[in-house]
Amino acid sequence: MYSSSLADAPAIREPLHAPVAHLVRGGVTEGVHYGSVVVLGTDGEVDFQLGDIEVAFYPRSALKPVQAVAMVRAGLPLDGELLSLAAASHSGEERHLAGTRRILELAGATEDDLRNVTDLPYGPVVRDLWIREGRPPSRLAQNCSGKHAAMLYTCKLNGWSLDGYLDPAHPLQQAIAEIVEDLTGQRIARVTVDGCGAPLFSVSLNGLARAAARVTTAVPGTPEARVADAMREHAEMASGSGRDVAALMRAVPGLLAKDGFEGVGVAALPDGRAVAVKISDGADRARVPVTAAALVRAGVDPALLTPFAGEPLLGGGEPVGSIRTVRALDPVTEPASA
Repeated sequence: MYSSSLADAPAIREPLHAPVAHLVRGGVTEGVHYGSVVVLGTDGEVDFQLGDIEVAFYPRSALKPVQAVAMVRAGLPLDGELLSLAAASHSGEERHLAGTRRILELAGATEDDLRNVTDLPYGPVVRDLWIREGRPPSRLAQNCSGKHAAMLYTCKLNGWSLDGYLDPAHPLQQAIAEIVEDLTGQRIARVTVDGCGAPLFSVSLNGLARAAARVTTAVPGTPEARVADAMREHAEMASGSGRDVAALMRAVPGLLAKDGFEGVGVAALPDGRAVAVKISDGADRARVPVTAAALVRAGVDPALLTPFAGEPLLGGGEPVGSIRTVRALDPVTEPASA
């Protein structure tokens, strides 16, 4: 039964994004990335917003920590590396494949029971190696296989059918939808199908940030805290070697971060400060520096975030420009006392 205190679903309309980053080459603005940004304070209120934070959008894989919380609430007993993998968009490294196989074994299932799409590994280094070795795409290698294996395990534990576990009407997906609404604090605007084949729930950027804050501020031992602890302690299991979200969690103590396709990012601290970012054109080259700038705006030490300021633009192999976040994202400084 859904809570009657939930806010209405966000409006479905064209988003009113704003400039969030400039592509500057040789002192000239070559391009502009549009998007939306929200920063929440420790009280859960909006401290800063840019663009359109209340329109309906799809969080893509940035919603995976919430899906993992829903599965733990439904009895999923995983912790540590395997729980991190259940919330992962993994790179397809051998540890990710081995972990997914282990979850399937615990569920008494096999790779044939997975219903995610087949794909090559997401990590470029791993993908190139697969191609050189002539290895075909597989459901196991696809970046959402850990989540799907955990879904099968959750179904097995609850006596739910493994067939059709991706149907929005399946008890598993109904349970996940309820927790999405609980943690975001708003009703789902629309349900569609994500790239992997799982149901994808549309909320607002503000709702996504609220959900992340709910996860990181939860009481120790709760499903939310277990997911946050697993992802922070096993950051590369939730992503992969060299991935920016893993590096971000390593750089900022206590930070939980998750990326999603189409330029989505969310990050939250244990005190409830949280940021969420949507880049309109889906560009990761803008997502990373904009997320870092939002975290600085939230009060994170800028020195910790220097490596995430954006890759330099090259001309003839030499740096000639950069991605620069808009001035509105600059941290607020208190005026000097008289």
